[in-house]
Amino acid sequence: MKLGIISDTHGFLDPRVAKIFQGVDHILHAGDVGPQEVLLQLQAVAPVTAVLGNTDMFIDLKLMEMARLGGRKFLIHHIVDPLELSATLKMEIRESKPDAVIFGHTHKRFFGQQNGTLFLNPGYAGRPKPNQERTVAIIDTRAQELCAEFFSL
Repeated sequence: MKLGIISDTHGFLDPRVAKIFQGVDHILHAGDVGPQEVLLQLQAVAPVTAVLGNTDMFIDLKLMEMARLGGRKFLIHHIVDPLELSATLKMEIRESKPDAVIFGHTHKRFFGQQNGTLFLNPGYAGRPKPNQERTVAIIDTRAQELCAEFFSL
């Protein structure tokens, strides 16, 4: 199963995202979505699981979601610091034992292990800004070890 990973769209969905995510089975959006229309556009590509970001208003999403996809568990939460996890997040990771934690907020892509847990931030996917890299990622759950392929927008 292939998963499209996106975050921090802030109300703008680059038309290239649909092409990059063509053929994915599910999309995970790690918050700061913007209006509901962004999710509707993504749902035209594949089913979506999304969480609330710190700038999201008037959109009905949870702060944290657990998605079970392709025989793996993905914990999705917007604000995560892999080096300094909040007590709530530490407890959730300890209890649910996700295969990966998907997050956003920093506008910087990240892929790495911390204390045996994989963390992935797909980066910033919103409107172009000077000196701001814009990326999304794809994960293939069929691989023995999860890895991410990043795509520039």
